[in-house]
Amino acid sequence: MLEVLIFSFSYKKSTLPFNESEHGGGFVFDCRCIPNPGREEKFKERTGKDADVKDFLMNQSEANEFFDNVKKIAEQACSKYLDRGFDQLMFCFGCTGGQHRSVYFAEKLADLLDRNEDIKVILKHCELPKIMKRLGR
Repeated sequence: MLEVLIFSFSYKKSTLPFNESEHGGGFVFDCRCIPNPGREEKFKERTGKDADVKDFLMNQSEANEFFDNVKKIAEQACSKYLDRGFDQLMFCFGCTGGQHRSVYFAEKLADLLDRNEDIKVILKHCELPKIMKRLGR
């Protein structure tokens, strides 16, 4: 069984998550190259878990291309980690505020990998609890 840790975080507000497993490391994806929904007024109080933000990002060709690349890396890494008997792998997604893009991609990868019975996904959004509290949700 491979435990896959998936984090979303903010480059401005939090630090890069640290993998304390025996092998350490993992992958870090910088989502700031994708158009930021947070710059549009209608999305300021929304997150990457909300349907309208997901729709916005799904309609960005850059976002689809970005995730296709992430998916290839993740599938290859998970397969090789399982083959080698490793027990943990980490993927991190960062964006400016840790609210929209990083959350969206972390959720998307978690959904994809959770379909594999040899993988246990642990998903953590570093900024989202604070954001939800600020938004009154």
